[in-house]
Amino acid sequence: MINSKPYPILGILLLLAATAMPMSADAVYDNGPINGVTDFWTINFGFAVSDSFTISGGSSTITGFSFGSVAFPGDHILSVELSITSSELGGTTYFDQVVNTTQSGCFVTQYGFQVCTASASFDGPTLRDGTYWVNLQNAVVDSGDPTFWDENSGVGCQSPGCPSQASTQNIGTIPSESFTLYGNSNGGTVPEPGSLLLLMSGVLTAAGMVRKIRR
Repeated sequence: MINSKPYPILGILLLLAATAMPMSADAVYDNGPINGVTDFWTINFGFAVSDSFTISGGSSTITGFSFGSVAFPGDHILSVELSITSSELGGTTYFDQVVNTTQSGCFVTQYGFQVCTASASFDGPTLRDGTYWVNLQNAVVDSGDPTFWDENSGVGCQSPGCPSQASTQNIGTIPSESFTLYGNSNGGTVPEPGSLLLLMSGVLTAAGMVRKIRR
């Protein structure tokens, strides 16, 4: 009879196979934490703000974005138009959609403004190593008030290529803003299909050997 209990060795091999699969989304570029009290830039009522970011270490598929939002107390940012382009506020467009946002970690500053982390998830583009620009505009607030992108000048940023460069269409160059881009890195961490099949073949062979031992 074949032992019906779980095979510890097979479980370990399957775990190893699973770790070769793509990992969940991680930060692919981080321009530093929210400041909240230095300055902020309007991202609705016809205004747009553009910040650069760098992809390094292999191509990455962008799946999320968070930024420091500034608003009047009690306001909620419902959505924002987010685009990724080859240059500030233009050039080749890799992504351009209105994305729904959620707010967290809100606090009110000594100047009476509400500062939050606004986050969005979406199916974004796959970008090769290089420098790109993320642009925010046409934000929608439940109250109809203006809303803003927090300026942090890239202080505390950890990613290659930081701090970001930044600009607006009406002023030009400005200090950069607080934001993080999330995604899945494709830079050599995911097995090629042939390699994955070979790995699974080895797992199945090992499973067969375990079954024979257990007979």
